[in-house]
Amino acid sequence: MSSKVNSKKVKNILGSYGIIFVLIALVVIFSILSSRFLMADNIFNILRQVSIVGIISVGMTFVMITGGIDLSCGSIVGATGVGAALLMTEYNMNPVLACVLMCIFGIIIGIANGYFISYLNVPPFIATLGMMTSVRGIAYIVTGGLPVFGFNRDFTVLGQGYLSIIPIPVLIMIAAFAFGFIFLTKTRAGRHIYGVGGNEEASRLSGVHVKRIKFLVYAVAGFMSGLAGVVLLARVNSGQPNAGEGYEMDVITGVVLGGVSMSGGQGRIVMVIIGVMIMGVLTNGMTMLSINEYIQQFVKGMVLIAAVAFDSFIKTQRAKQVVG
Repeated sequence: MSSKVNSKKVKNILGSYGIIFVLIALVVIFSILSSRFLMADNIFNILRQVSIVGIISVGMTFVMITGGIDLSCGSIVGATGVGAALLMTEYNMNPVLACVLMCIFGIIIGIANGYFISYLNVPPFIATLGMMTSVRGIAYIVTGGLPVFGFNRDFTVLGQGYLSIIPIPVLIMIAAFAFGFIFLTKTRAGRHIYGVGGNEEASRLSGVHVKRIKFLVYAVAGFMSGLAGVVLLARVNSGQPNAGEGYEMDVITGVVLGGVSMSGGQGRIVMVIIGVMIMGVLTNGMTMLSINEYIQQFVKGMVLIAAVAFDSFIKTQRAKQVVG
């Protein structure tokens, strides 16, 4: 009897905190293989590298907890980046106003996703896939496929500056995660988001405005992608229409690694931070070891499959425990 209890405890610990052990293991492995890995400048470099994906991951967490998905995030990053760059160069707009307008643009795209999904009953995968293609097309149309240069260099502080020793993009990521944590755990709307993901019909019958919740989560996702787009623009100092390509892969992998269920209703944004860090450590470590980029893509794909498989395994084990 005691062995069964201990087995359940081990499974619960692995299901809840196993991802932390994975992060620790990766850090140990890469620190052994590369003497430069644990140097302070590389640690801050990892944090800076994951900041963009981390910001987007907050919005993706909101969406996936409801059982949805947002494939348009990378395209929104690219479109908002070139949009802000054009506003500053072609129209001499104040950088702050340009960034605000582009974040609003991200919200509008998110609301459009919410409309297609909630009112037109388009599956989230298809709706956001179509939006991903269309928004990327907008980025290429307004730029003619060319990068945008020449905006105020003071603006680059947003992506390249520091507050004391901490990179500003990292502080923005921390603020985004803090917002997500407070909203999901301390507000009524946050509880409704979990409810919609857990059982949409039951939530509707209990008085939750399900369509409004879906609008909300996709609007938050659009805002976070827009914010990430202007931070990336400041970091690379040019508006690239192809910026953000493939980000949806890293974001979804990080969120799933963090324990957010693909079917919705489960997940903690605190653990998403760990999932995002794993992706950052994995990419940085493989780069330091001069591992081929194509091999890196293969590894990331396998990590995503493993994360989804592990999520399915944990749900199956928990279901058995309930039945037992």
